[in-house]
Amino acid sequence: MTRVIIEEGESFDSLLKRFNRKVQADRVLSEVRRRRFYEKPSVIRKRKKAAKLRKSRQQTRKDLRRSL
Repeated sequence: MTRVIIEEGESFDSLLKRFNRKVQADRVLSEVRRRRFYEKPSVIRKRKKAAKLRKSRQQTRKDLRRSL
């Protein structure tokens, strides 16, 4: 639960901006979007495997650039 306490003399706009920043930092909205629809376990595994593969390729490219 994201909570923001209003400070003395603080405007609503600055409070709202602070709340939005905190929500984005806590990744609340991305979690809500991810859980919006049910995802089968096989789809989750496939998505995680693809992410690992992308990260591995990026790391390999980064290592090759360093060696040059």
